[in-house]
Formats: sequence, C-alpha cells, structure tokens
Amino acid sequence: MESINRYVVTATMVFIVFSCKNSKKTATGYQGQGPSPIVSTVSKPVQKQWKGIWSFADSTTFFSNDFESGRLNGLTDDDNDHYTALITAENTPINVSPWYAFKVWTKFPRTVTIKMTYQDSRSRYYPKISKDGYNFMPLDSANFKPINPGQGEYGIKAAPEFVEITIPIDEKPTWVTAQELYGSTRVKQWVDSLSVLRFVKNYEIGKSKENRAIHLLEVGNTNTKKAIMVISRQHPPEVTGFLAMKSFVETLCSDTPQAIAFREKYTMFISPLMNPDGVDNGHWRHNMGGVDLNRDWEQFNQPETSSIRDFLNLKSEENYVFDFGIDFHSTWDDIYYPLDSTVTKKKGEIVFEWIKNIGQRLPSKKTNISASKNLRPTMVSRNYFFVNHNMPAIVFELGDNTPRPFLKLKGQVAAEELMKLLMK
Repeated sequence: MESINRYVVTATMVFIVFSCKNSKKTATGYQGQGPSPIVSTVSKPVQKQWKGIWSFADSTTFFSNDFESGRLNGLTDDDNDHYTALITAENTPINVSPWYAFKVWTKFPRTVTIKMTYQDSRSRYYPKISKDGYNFMPLDSANFKPINPGQGEYGIKAAPEFVEITIPIDEKPTWVTAQELYGSTRVKQWVDSLSVLRFVKNYEIGKSKENRAIHLLEVGNTNTKKAIMVISRQHPPEVTGFLAMKSFVETLCSDTPQAIAFREKYTMFISPLMNPDGVDNGHWRHNMGGVDLNRDWEQFNQPETSSIRDFLNLKSEENYVFDFGIDFHSTWDDIYYPLDSTVTKKKGEIVFEWIKNIGQRLPSKKTNISASKNLRPTMVSRNYFFVNHNMPAIVFELGDNTPRPFLKLKGQVAAEELMKLLMK
C-alpha cells in the first residue's frame, strides 16, 4: 500500500499528442471515420502504469486499479471528499479512447466527488458503476456533471473536457469504469462455459507480447471444410463490440433447428480476445508492443496478429474454405465497414445482402454503411481476410452507448441472418 496524505501521482507525466481520425456527421446519422493512415507496426515503448492502492483521509478512504483492466494513472486529494483522477494513454500517438477503471471504498460511509481528467483528451465514456465487478449500470445522470461540454454529436470534440461524478461509498468497493469489465480471466470463463457443449472446443493458437494465451473457439462439425472466421477486441475499450460478438456466438451455439443445421455444414472459428495484454493492462488502444493491432495485418510485426495469420494459413493448407469473416469493434455509433462491391465483385455481395436483412429485422435503429474501395494495403483485418483468403469480410462496429439489450438482440439477429444466407 502506498499512502500519501495530500498528493499521489504514480506515473511520469508525458506530453500526449493524439492522432485522431475525423468523424463525420450528416442528417442521416453517424457516417464513420476517415481513411486510416498507414503506420509502422514495429514495436515501440509502452509506459506501463503502476498498479496498487492509494490511501487518503487518514487511511480511511482507498482507491485501487489493481485488477484486470484497471486504469488510474494518478490521483489527488482536493479536500472535502473531492478527488481528481488522471487518466493517460500507454503511449502516443493514439486514437482517443480514454479508458479508465478503478474501485473506491472507505471505512466510514461517505459521499465522494471525483473529477475525471485526461491529458490532452476529453471524457469519451459515460461512467459505469458496479458493486461486484461483474454487473454494471450507467451512473445516475443526477450524479454526473460535465465541465466544458463539447460540440456536435459524434467524435472526441463532442465530449466534455472533464466530468465530475458523485458517488456514495462504504466498506464494500465500488467499481467506476468506462465500460463493463471483461478481462482475460472473465473471457476465458465464458469460453470454458461454451466448451462444455459437445460441438465446441477451445485451444491456444499463440501467445501475446506478455505471454498471455490467444484462445480460439472452434464450433461445429469437424468433418466440414466450410468455415467462418470471427475476431473481437483488437482494441481494449471496445466492449460493446465484444458483447455483440458474444451474443452472435451464443446464437450459433444454440439448440434452435437453424443453428443445429448450420453447425452440420459449417465450422466457426472465433478469437474473442485478440489483445489480452492491452485489455488486462487497461490500455486505451494498443497492445504491449505499443501498436494498434488493426494496422498490423500486412506487416505482421506483432504476435497477436501473427497468431491469427498462421492459424488461417494452416486451415487453408487443410483445404478449409472461408465463406465469411467478421471483426467486431466499437465506435461512436453503430456502423458497418464493408469492402465496396465494385472491388469485391460478386464474391462480396453477400455482405450487403446480410446488412440489408439485419436492417429489415431491426428497423428501429438505422445503422449506416461506410464501404471502402481500397483492397490494399491489407493493414486491417477485413482487407487481409478478403485479399489473402478470398473471404467476404466486414468490420462490424457497435456504438459506445448502444443500449445493452439491443446489442444482444443485434448479435442474435446478425447470426440468424448469416446462417440463413450461408445455408442457401
């Protein structure tokens, strides 16, 4: 335990410069982000945060980031139960996804106010609160105060510069997080829970930079050579994409006649947590190599992307044919990023038919489409899947604040509509 009465900072302060994509907004809703810049994916230094417990108020009030996904880089006691939290990125330049996660408790029940600050960023994620680290609810809006509100609807400029949150605390820790917590241990528990089904296996296909396992789920009939590929969580804070993927996979594993028939015809390969180091260390964006993994699908300098590449190459040598690939992500609002059919020709038409069918099932929320006409460079997963494995593929993005019941429904509908199309 580290105890300092008035001021605690646990990381050297560095000047943060963000490489922020411009997000576009029109009358038809969120239109997505601009073209991704080509960047080197050679490993670069990462500032690993100190993890432990801060002690304040004569050692009666405590903060901790010492758990999977925790991130709290510095903390000041401003008196009168007011604290200022500092959240910084693992390195720069970086996409602005200012992740935070900590827990707070006290020997004597009190109400505390915490000001959230981000060096050269703004407050993107609305706080989630939990008393057990598993079940989260958005903070009551009466206890949320934006400071210097942003402008517009989407993008980091629309977010407030700072926020103050007020929460009651007691001896039982309260978790305060940017999004729900799904560290590598919790994800592995979910993987293992599915693996009790006779048609599901899981195994390790590689190691991360910090030697964590890259797990793969294999679902379906092992005698078939027709397959789909699903990946998730290349970027640590993108939990909504993970939640939609989770529902998608659970639907494929269900006991409906449609799912049973589909599993006889197809094998599904799923990598649910591609960046376990970034997730467990509470990174904003990168792996422990200091790299955005979804820019490394051409250079393959990082072990996580290399693990999926080697696995797909092995399956191709075993004569598997991949008919679809999905990479689940999160962004400012729901959007699809397919490859334009002018470059994928007839092979890619199934992607747009799938999008149309999902929209017809879920007309209450319009989801926009931003198609790319560039097949190369293959630095993102979607391009690599198509160019190297002739696999129609899409980046499937869910909004940071998309309601969680709708996320689950969308994952379910997406799975049902894909099964229907592929079974044709």
